[in-house]
Amino acid sequence: MVLAGAEVKVSRLESIVEQIGEAVLATTETIERLADRVDTLSLHADEQSKQLQQQGYQIIALCDAVQTLADTQDESLQKLTHLTNTLDRLTTLLESDD
Repeated sequence: MVLAGAEVKVSRLESIVEQIGEAVLATTETIERLADRVDTLSLHADEQSKQLQQQGYQIIALCDAVQTLADTQDESLQKLTHLTNTLDRLTTLLESDD
């Protein structure tokens, strides 16, 4: 009788150990899947970071191009203003000769 009671206890302990083992395996698999997802997200984040950095460089290049264009336009406007003033003086001289 004592032996039968001990066998029942051992059987229950084996069942509990088996359930704990299954839970540990399920938890391990879940953690591994989660780690894979985190790795994937990390790779995507790195790719997006590189894209943002590249876009930043493109914005800087575009700003430089716009600044160059503005400088060139300013120079052209100054030359056009000078030309207009010269033409005005010529026109005044020609009208005064008449």
